[in-house]
Amino acid sequence: MATSIFISHFTLLYFLLLSTTSHIPIFAINITHLLSSYPEISEFTNLLSTTAVAADLAPRSSVTLLVVPNTFLHNSDLLNNNHSPNNLADVIRCHVLLEYFSWPDFKLIPPTGKLVTTLFQATGRAPNNLGSVNITRDPTSNAITIHSSNSNATVISLVKTLPYNISIFTVDSVLVPYGFNLMASETRPPLGLNITKTLIDGHNFNVAASMLTASGVEEEFENYEGGAGITLFVPTDQAFTDLSSSMMFQSLPAEKKADVLRFHVLHSYYPLGSLQSIVNPVQPTLATEKNGAGSFTLNISRVNGSLSIQTGLVKASVTRTVFDQNPVAIFGVSTVLLPKEYFGDKPIEVNKPSLANPPDISLSPVNSPDTDDSAASHLSSPPGLEDRTTSSVNRESVVSVFLGLWCIGFYLLAIN
Repeated sequence: MATSIFISHFTLLYFLLLSTTSHIPIFAINITHLLSSYPEISEFTNLLSTTAVAADLAPRSSVTLLVVPNTFLHNSDLLNNNHSPNNLADVIRCHVLLEYFSWPDFKLIPPTGKLVTTLFQATGRAPNNLGSVNITRDPTSNAITIHSSNSNATVISLVKTLPYNISIFTVDSVLVPYGFNLMASETRPPLGLNITKTLIDGHNFNVAASMLTASGVEEEFENYEGGAGITLFVPTDQAFTDLSSSMMFQSLPAEKKADVLRFHVLHSYYPLGSLQSIVNPVQPTLATEKNGAGSFTLNISRVNGSLSIQTGLVKASVTRTVFDQNPVAIFGVSTVLLPKEYFGDKPIEVNKPSLANPPDISLSPVNSPDTDDSAASHLSSPPGLEDRTTSSVNRESVVSVFLGLWCIGFYLLAIN
């Protein structure tokens, strides 16, 4: 009799336990609450709320948010009131990676990079795969760089993590997706520059001018003048004369030859001073936009006081400024820029410039980049938020205990 009462009590307790734990609320990301205690990133937090991207994040899990601190946000044009709400929201969505990354995860990324989908790509408004970003890791410094089709940003520090639902990192620049122009003024009239004529007038660029006309990309380049602007690196006539016959440049199909010309153009206006102080040396080109993120990129750095451009095969230097008026900059370069995607069977070794160290941003509380996930998991969650993984583990542990007690009671009944 006593054994029966014992079993009945545990049976009742078991079913009560199941009924109460089955109503644990679904985890929801309240991103503005998570970031509210970090005044250094308050303006980006405000953008998340005003663009409704915070609401887009609420039902999601396993995401990584890249936050631009106030210091770097002021150096961009993202706070310009001229931006339409839809465009502004899509720029912010480009900072949401639809995959959870911890610091150890970042350190496992190969130097060649990893393509990751963003919330902007998920809207369906991004052409091809240009709403994704390519994440690369420098094998020497372990610096992590995020490459969008129109800009780059380097990861600075970890802000907060709730494994494995969301991690939040700071980056040193705004990520601008393809087709967006944060610098352009709505009232600026188009420049209407004739690029070919400008090159001919500049002397010593006749071969490049002829190739632009023959390829049909000249009009394509001039159309970009009304957007984010363009920066052209134009080889001198001597650079074409010095081109090795083994490169077989002239034998390329017309479309590939046009890609090589696009490889000489950045889809943003950079005066010489901006190029010399560029933080992220790896820059996408117009050929990147046509062929996909991570391809056809140029490595731009300052070496011994001069501007160096490396492709992975050849290294060129800027010889002169041919034209510079917002939104178009044209620079002469000493060598034809050959992309490794077309000429890379036997790549020429070049010295890779080291990534510039971004300024330290002190966030309170601070998580060191060397902090592993076990330490990060002890971060306190805001009221009302609970780690879904922890909840599930606790429920299963309690159920297992009571199932064991049930079996013990049944065994006692059997032997009596």
